Amino acid sequence: MTQDATRPPEPSTAPPTDATASRAGAARETLEDYTLRFAPRSYRKWSTGVVATSALGGIAYLADFAIGANIGISYGTVNALWGIAVFAVVIFLSGFPLAYYAARYNLDLDLITRGSGFGYYGSVVTNIIFATFTFIFFALEGSIMAQGLELGLGMPLWLGYAVSTIIIFPLVVYGMSLLSKLQLWTTPLWLVLMVLPFVYLLISHPESVETFFAYQGEEGRGTPSLGAVMLAAGVCLSLIAQIAEQIDYLRFMPPKTPENSRRWWAATILAGPGWVIFGAAKQVVGLFLAVYLLATVAGASAFANEPVRQFLEIYTNIMPAWLALTLAVILVVISQIKINVTNAYSGSLAWTNSYTRVTKHYPGRLVFLGVNLLIALVLMEANMFDFLNTILGFYANCGMAWVVVVASDIAINKYLLGISPKVPEFRRGMLYAVNPVGFGSMLVAAGVSILAFFGLLGETLASYSPLVAIGLAFVLPPVIALATGGRYYLRRTEDGIDVPMFDEHGNPIGATLHCQVCDQDFERPDMTASGTGSGHVCSLCLSTDREGRHVLPAS
Repeated sequence: MTQDATRPPEPSTAPPTDATASRAGAARETLEDYTLRFAPRSYRKWSTGVVATSALGGIAYLADFAIGANIGISYGTVNALWGIAVFAVVIFLSGFPLAYYAARYNLDLDLITRGSGFGYYGSVVTNIIFATFTFIFFALEGSIMAQGLELGLGMPLWLGYAVSTIIIFPLVVYGMSLLSKLQLWTTPLWLVLMVLPFVYLLISHPESVETFFAYQGEEGRGTPSLGAVMLAAGVCLSLIAQIAEQIDYLRFMPPKTPENSRRWWAATILAGPGWVIFGAAKQVVGLFLAVYLLATVAGASAFANEPVRQFLEIYTNIMPAWLALTLAVILVVISQIKINVTNAYSGSLAWTNSYTRVTKHYPGRLVFLGVNLLIALVLMEANMFDFLNTILGFYANCGMAWVVVVASDIAINKYLLGISPKVPEFRRGMLYAVNPVGFGSMLVAAGVSILAFFGLLGETLASYSPLVAIGLAFVLPPVIALATGGRYYLRRTEDGIDVPMFDEHGNPIGATLHCQVCDQDFERPDMTASGTGSGHVCSLCLSTDREGRHVLPAS
């Protein structure tokens, strides 16, 4: 963009027309990190390392410790470890094609989803699924932070919930510009505080390893059980939508060139599907710490699944009590801020995307930042932490259906069968409103797996609802694509612009075109010819065009 993005647009005395609204929205796009559109080359100034570190900073959350502890306490160590392994494999395989598309084409997961079997309006439902993920996990992380504030400062939980919510708002206002700095500055201290208790136990209490593997859980499950493994995996797989948050950073990757190819691939894999390596490790450590506490601390059954208490108890063995308490609170606060700025940021993008497409009005990302935080606060005050396994197990079915369907469309329909267009498309007018390939597959996969989860398809199948969701989501996209001949992917194949879309290395080019509606310059991938027969129009102005005057006709 050519305007000074740090200066808000001058107030206008003109009547509030669609064009005026589009100009105002376009003028604050840099501040709002290109909420609804392709992330332009001119804005992507970060190195591959900075982008990867920023993305991985978003997985600093302590919920993994609670999840690992909860499934281990419920199903025993052996079943929990196998469940975590299933979770890691599914997350990595499904996340790889999504991360590649985000980094290669500089799009968030909503824009990728539109052209990967869902259609322009069809992906609205997946945005709602993702927004739900962000406020559920914001509430979970906020609850953990409130537990730390209660323990360290004596702050009542209800007030801790409010504080953990309010402090996030100003940190998210400036998007990637501020988030990248925050994640870089806080990561070293977070790593030291996170690893210290685990290393201490391995060195000073080696017998804790044997105790860990022998732990059978509340139900005495000492031997592997496929049903228990899948129930444990189902809880862990509620994190499958985390790839969308990783992608909100990965879309700012620099162009891939022969010179940076190795670094580009390493950053994309590590910060994309590779996040699950760290996530799985944290779940294992969370269970390890919980088992240690249960075996050595009286009354630990009341708090062994609370990360802040896990770290406090171990720190107390290493250092004076006052310092242990201080470091435990610092760890909790840093971890929760690092992840909840990402939850709040990504949730605001998802809500704004959906609202703008449905209403043709762009309210700005900050409006929905407030909405997302308010919903999360309500969940915290309702004490969702006590129902963690049930909430996450139910949500996992929806998240898996969405992510695996998109991954299946990219891997099978685009690359193996060649039915789905390889180049992702997200612009209004270029796509059909709804594509049954992805939209239909997701509804069937999510619906059937949820029925299975609640036992409506038989008690035996209830344990295997994650397999139901994954299996249907993987198989149905190619089946429906073949049945429909792929005719519902593209409404038209040409966007009316002669300028090429990609450079010699296959990266979206940085050439700019002028939008006749908002009077701003945007890069080529974000533009189409206007349906009026002259000039060009940007994707945001297309999204807010209530009369559809600039939308190209079907071809």
